[in-house]
Amino acid sequence: MAVYKKKGKDAAEGEETGHDARRSRTRQALIEAALDLLGEERTFSSLSLREVTKAAGVVPAAFYRHFRGMDSLGLELVDESFRALRTQMRDIRAKPLPTEQLIRSSVALYVAYVRAQNRYFRFAIREYFSGATSTRLAIRNELRFFVSELATDLALLVPDRRVTSTDLQMIAQLVVNNMVMATDQILALPSERPEEEERLVDTLSKQLRVIFLGVAQWNAARPDKAAKDAN
Repeated sequence: MAVYKKKGKDAAEGEETGHDARRSRTRQALIEAALDLLGEERTFSSLSLREVTKAAGVVPAAFYRHFRGMDSLGLELVDESFRALRTQMRDIRAKPLPTEQLIRSSVALYVAYVRAQNRYFRFAIREYFSGATSTRLAIRNELRFFVSELATDLALLVPDRRVTSTDLQMIAQLVVNNMVMATDQILALPSERPEEEERLVDTLSKQLRVIFLGVAQWNAARPDKAAKDAN
């Protein structure tokens, strides 16, 4: 006579964990397949769902257990590109470092992060300039978060009371724009030439220092201040 055993709590939890692990692997396989297919030239909008699922080794129906559609997958790629970077940048800026060292540490972190996550950033930089509307807007929103957080932190780094919140937003925007434009240079760095990375970190750090040094000149020469002083 067959004996049926009731599943214990541990067995049920183990089964659930195994199921979750398989779901996680499938989701990651779809993300990796999309990144592999993008390669050097293709835009995300040129990918098809069937193409991605075939490369991931899953049936198309499995795709919809993880994403509502290709736009949803594109937004996930954007989130994966920037999520950890935002956290690491916040951690760097929270350290009590001299301004010059803080600038260099932030630049070095960004360069190393982009190189380590080069497939994500090849996708991001391409979509930022010529991608589909949904992914392009998502990337711009991510960059706005960077600007907003940086402007908040700059209020502590730039104690000059003449620097307004509008000024801080402008400075933060200049910093973020500069790093976005440098992303192509970072992606082009040869892996076997670490001195090239060091040279680029040095150049980008100097560029950001010029932006910060220009704050005092901006306050001295700004038209609205000159008009106020004249009155």
